Amino acid sequence: MIPIPVVVCVLGGWCAIYLADTLLKSSSSLKASYEDWLVNYGLSVSPFHMRWQTALFNRQFYNWGRWKPRFLYLWFSMGMVFGITAMFGSVILLGKTLMQTLTQMLTEAPTAQNDRMLQVVVPGVNLPVSQLTYFFSAILISGVIHEVGHGVAAIREQVRFNGFGIFIFIVYPGAFVDLFTTHLQLISPVQQLRIFCAGVWHNFVLGVVSFMVLFLLPAFLFPFYYTGVGALVTEVTEDSPANGPRGLFVGDIVTSLQDCPIYGVEDWNSCLGDFSQKSQIGYCINAATLQQLSFPARVYRRLDGTVECCSNSSLTDICFSYNNNLDSHRYACLPARKVIEASRVCRTNADCQKDFVSSFCVTPSLENQTRLIRVKHPPHMDMLFVGHPMHLQYTVSLSSFVPRHNFLSIDLPVVIETFCKYIISLSGALAVINAVPCFALDAGQNDWKHIVLRM
Repeated sequence: MIPIPVVVCVLGGWCAIYLADTLLKSSSSLKASYEDWLVNYGLSVSPFHMRWQTALFNRQFYNWGRWKPRFLYLWFSMGMVFGITAMFGSVILLGKTLMQTLTQMLTEAPTAQNDRMLQVVVPGVNLPVSQLTYFFSAILISGVIHEVGHGVAAIREQVRFNGFGIFIFIVYPGAFVDLFTTHLQLISPVQQLRIFCAGVWHNFVLGVVSFMVLFLLPAFLFPFYYTGVGALVTEVTEDSPANGPRGLFVGDIVTSLQDCPIYGVEDWNSCLGDFSQKSQIGYCINAATLQQLSFPARVYRRLDGTVECCSNSSLTDICFSYNNNLDSHRYACLPARKVIEASRVCRTNADCQKDFVSSFCVTPSLENQTRLIRVKHPPHMDMLFVGHPMHLQYTVSLSSFVPRHNFLSIDLPVVIETFCKYIISLSGALAVINAVPCFALDAGQNDWKHIVLRM
C-alpha cells in the first residue's frame, strides 16, 4: 500500500497550493499582479490540477512540421490507416476485457485476472511504490510523444499551432497541444484524420522502438556486460528467506536451482514456477549413509496431513520420506546439508541405482506448497531454501547482465529493461485508450462523426 505520509503530503500539498491560489485571487492588492504573473508564465491552477502552457517550443514544432513534407505526408497517412484500424481493435479489446471482468465478478475466479491484456494499475495496490518513478516517467514521455504527433501533424496540414503544455492531475503527469479550432474545422476530413490519428500512431511507434531496444539490449551492452552465465543478484530484501550469512548477497551469480540450470532471469522465474507446480524432488543417498545419519525420532502428522519426524526447534535437520525395498514407507530425520550436498536429484529409487550400491531416493516431508530448494551460487556454499518458491522469487531481484568490469553498475541494465517495459505497456495502453471512439479522447472528437459520414 501507499505509505500514509506520502498520501498526506500529496493531499496537503494540493490543499496548500489551492488555498494560496484562492487567497491571492481574492486579495484586492495582489490579485492583478498575481493573475498577470499566471498569464505571463502560462500557468493555471484548479483543485488537484495544474497546467503550464508555453509558446517557447513553437519554432521547433514548425521546423518539425515543415521537414521533408513528402515523408511527413506518407508518415501521417500510415498513422491514419493505423488509427482507423486501432479504433476497431481497441473496441474489441476493451469489450473482451469487460467480459472477463464481469465473468470474474460473477464466478469469483481470481485467476482470471492474469489472463487480461488490459489491467487497471493503482500505485501502491498492484504497483510497487519503488516502481513509481518508472511509472510516472513513462506516462509523461508517452504523453509528450503523443502530443508531439498531434502538433507536427497539425502544422503539416496548415493548422495554426498555438502552444504546447504540460499538466499534472493529482500525481499523474500529462501533456497537450493547443491548436486553432477554426483552422481545424476548415480542413478536409482526411486531413483531420491525419491529425487525430497522429498521437495514437506515435504511441505505437514509441512502443515498437522500446521493444526493439529491449530485444537488442544484450547486443547494445555486450562491450560492457555479458549474459548467459547465470542470474546476477541485485537486491535481497530484509525479510527475504535468502537474507542471512549462508544466503544470497548482492553480486552473487546464481547458476542453478536443484537440477534446473540458470542462464538468466527468465530461467530463474521459470524454474521457480515449475517447483511451485510440481511435487518436491528427492535426493539420492546410499543405505549406509542413511543408516549413519538418521536417528530415532517421533513421527506425527501436521494439521495439513503431512508427516513430521524432526524437532520443531531444529534449524539443520529435515524429515525425509523414502520407500525401502519392501515397499514400506519410512521416515528419517536427517541433516539436510549432508544429504543434499554432492547428491543427485531423483524421483524414485530406480533413479539412484548405480554400481550395485544399495541407495534410496529420500524426499523432504514438508508442509503443502513448501519446497526445499538447493541454490548454487559459486564460489559460495550452496544455499538451502525452505519455503514457498514464490516467496524467494518476490524477495530477490536479479539481472541477466553481469558487468565485465568492477566499476560498472549492476543496476544500469535493470533500469533500462524496466523503463523500456513501462514505456511499452503505458504507451501501448495510451494508444488503445485514445483509439476508442469516446468523447474527450482522440477518436471521440466531434469531427469523427462528420468524417465517417463524409467518407
